[in-house]
Amino acid sequence: MSDNTLKFSWIVLLKENLDAQRPDFVAGDLLWYPVEGRPTERLAPDVLVAIGRPKGYRGSYKQWVEGIPPTVVIEVLSPGNTMREMMRKATFYERHGVREFIVIDPEKGTGWAYIYEDGMLAEEVASLGGWTSPALGITFVGEGEQLRVIGPDGKPFETLGEVKERANLEAERANLEAERAARLAEKLRALGIDPDAP
Repeated sequence: MSDNTLKFSWIVLLKENLDAQRPDFVAGDLLWYPVEGRPTERLAPDVLVAIGRPKGYRGSYKQWVEGIPPTVVIEVLSPGNTMREMMRKATFYERHGVREFIVIDPEKGTGWAYIYEDGMLAEEVASLGGWTSPALGITFVGEGEQLRVIGPDGKPFETLGEVKERANLEAERANLEAERAARLAEKLRALGIDPDAP
């Protein structure tokens, strides 16, 4: 669960953009139960992506029902997180079949990742700057306050505010073009030219 606005902003940015771009199940802060009959063995990753599983409502992610573990889990650090806690999570994710575990430190604008193969650590990515997730195709660029996520389509992940601002600018631009076209049509009519004639 998010304990500050910066962490929450990152969780929403990642969850919403991944969900909009992918056909797979994407969730934020959803309890994941990897083993049937063991309700205390669970975690709620900040973001999880289960490639191959359909979108839709779930009260929790039950691995034995879904048939596969989440493919990618992302944790966004807050000041209260400890390295010991992240190592415990890395072990949990490795043990239960996650392919990628990505950690983002929004305060420092950096992070790291672990790639697993066959239930074992195959690669440790020391810095996210310039790294592309093999499973998701997203790329992390920049460092520090400028850390950004670029989607597989080459476009930066956007906040809802940025999407709204872009939509407003496009609507304003369309209105200006419509007004300009109406003025031009009026001038043509004044000259005796029908602007709608073929």
